[in-house]
Amino acid sequence: MNLKNKKKIVDKARLIQEKIRSKLIKKGVKMVAPETVFILSNKVTFGKNVVINPYVVIGDNVKIENNVEILSFTHIEGAIIKSNSKVGPFSRIRQGTVLSEGSRIGNFVEVKKSKIGKGSKANHLSYIGDASIGKFVNVGAGTITCNYDGKKKYKTKIYDNAFIGSNSSLVAPVIIGKKSIIGAGSTITKNVANKSLALARSRQVEKKNYKKR
Repeated sequence: MNLKNKKKIVDKARLIQEKIRSKLIKKGVKMVAPETVFILSNKVTFGKNVVINPYVVIGDNVKIENNVEILSFTHIEGAIIKSNSKVGPFSRIRQGTVLSEGSRIGNFVEVKKSKIGKGSKANHLSYIGDASIGKFVNVGAGTITCNYDGKKKYKTKIYDNAFIGSNSSLVAPVIIGKKSIIGAGSTITKNVANKSLALARSRQVEKKNYKKR
């Protein structure tokens, strides 16, 4: 392909994006820097008072409801984002994800094929895959759902008001009960009952006045 043909393709893509953005802005979608926002499909719907910050990419089959803010450097595809939610910056929302009303997905969080319950939040540095998370759950920084064993994928279920401490690994299939707490740095391989504290980490050892041999 020569440079002339490449330029034609680029110009055509740019014009398509400009038309899509212009149409959405007229419908009330607020774009802070429209030229940096890319809507890659016509199968995207927006509610009222949606704000899209710079450098956001939205792919196919996305539904964004009312009063949602998408922060910069976020990529969304195949997902439903319900009212009063906030996503980003630097978030990746993948196919099959539902973010319920008032939920919060923060920076460097990836969510795939999961439901995040009302008022629940994963603010930073987490992977949530093949999971069902209840209402008002806090997912601490560095938490991952270990959903794949090399052959099959398994589900993680976290019930309402649970608190997942930072740097936790939840090895699916596993259930975390209501109002339970997972201690920071734990690797959880068994179900946790309601209103329980689960700890699964090595005991700290300290060698006083240690010198290298």
